[in-house]
Amino acid sequence: MDIRHVVVLMLENRSFDCMLGQLYQSDATFDGLTGTEQNTWHKPGGLQQTIPVWASPELTPTAACIPAPDPGELFTDIAMQIQGLVADGQPNTGPATMGGFVDNYMRQPLPDPKTDPPPDPPAVMHYFTPDQVPVLSELARAFGVSDRWHASAPCQTWPNRFFVHTGTANGYVNNSPTHFPYTMQTVFNRLEDAKQSWRVYFHDIPQSSTLARLWDNAVTNFRFFDREFEEDARKGRLPAYSFIEPRYFTDPVLRQMPNDQHPPHDIRHGEALIARVYNAVRAGPGWKNTLLIITYDEHGGCYDHVVPPPATPPGGQTPDGYTFDSFGVRVPAVIVSPWVPKGAKIRPPGPTPFDHTSVIATLAKLFRFASLTPRDAAAPNLLEALTGDGGNNGPASIAVPTVTVTPEQLARSVARPANAMQKGLHTAAIVLPTAGANVGAHIQRLAQAPDPAPMPTPALAESPVAAIAAHIKAFLGSL
Repeated sequence: MDIRHVVVLMLENRSFDCMLGQLYQSDATFDGLTGTEQNTWHKPGGLQQTIPVWASPELTPTAACIPAPDPGELFTDIAMQIQGLVADGQPNTGPATMGGFVDNYMRQPLPDPKTDPPPDPPAVMHYFTPDQVPVLSELARAFGVSDRWHASAPCQTWPNRFFVHTGTANGYVNNSPTHFPYTMQTVFNRLEDAKQSWRVYFHDIPQSSTLARLWDNAVTNFRFFDREFEEDARKGRLPAYSFIEPRYFTDPVLRQMPNDQHPPHDIRHGEALIARVYNAVRAGPGWKNTLLIITYDEHGGCYDHVVPPPATPPGGQTPDGYTFDSFGVRVPAVIVSPWVPKGAKIRPPGPTPFDHTSVIATLAKLFRFASLTPRDAAAPNLLEALTGDGGNNGPASIAVPTVTVTPEQLARSVARPANAMQKGLHTAAIVLPTAGANVGAHIQRLAQAPDPAPMPTPALAESPVAAIAAHIKAFLGSL
């Protein structure tokens, strides 16, 4: 086994069952959906209704955006989804049931009727069939899939993305309120200490730019995906570690839709991104020495049937009163490399599942550096899953889905109220230092001043894309 490049594409807010639950049917070695899974909806007045898992018969533009509106993903929402309710609609105090997804969905605030329909109870129980997510499914079958990969914590996006970069969420369970500066030690700094290169490839704004320890080398290490990733892969210029972030916002000028797959964004745009990443890596001269990991930061309120197991706390502060002693809900994880046997079902050797800190553990094992926290120290790495002979080249390329965006779809997406991720990213853009600034002094100022107010709602009607682009340009200088 000879791995010199690790590439991670982290998408948004989809559970394992939602995207890959039907990848292999009636297979005892694969923990997917049987089709009998269900939740009970505890309606007002003591009434109950059984809501089973289901799939749309075809992938229409509407079906590609289910669930719409966006499910709940706050720490308290996820607790209800995992724990479930009892017959009288009260919190379940017994073992977790994974039975609270519908109940939590129907307790969310009503969406804007101009952009989203009212919540439909079955929406969070929806899953996609393999032919509806052909890119992700083909790669999972041609290489490997892990049905034992959990989000690092039962929390929102930012805490889980912090875990993949730092092995901790610094004690914060939600995206907001924001707590700049985020000064946790990062895997990128460990790579630098080990004399290894890294880059973050992004579309509009990288959430990883919130990490203050990356600001000194931002101009060198943050690059636009559309401008450079595919060329870097083609010319053999990929670093030891590449982390890819999707497009989070709708760009009305360039007519670009989000490709992060965050509900209710159209999953087909994310499928196109996955195909582009794979094709670039597969065609490059570094293919034989590359490990590509495709995963999702958290489940985003979409149903999964597997109860998250206990986790090793990362240690450190606990300002929100939670020690992070449990994993989050399962998320998709597809492992791509010539060293992965075709059709592999990849599980860790012991009871601890893979989670986002397994990326850190893999890099630490590969490039010989110390762990960041007790969590990533306890995480299983992926190198033991590379049991092939290096000859699995998979498909030479995968067709990139083409998605037609109508003016009506674009306008609706622009007008949609900002989700929690977008609000946080808007705040992040405001606090980034400008290229050439005294980073230490900037961090000190942030530590002494309150964070800017979050983006108002609705906000995307006055699209922040141009403002964010201006902040990113200032952050990265002439890039």
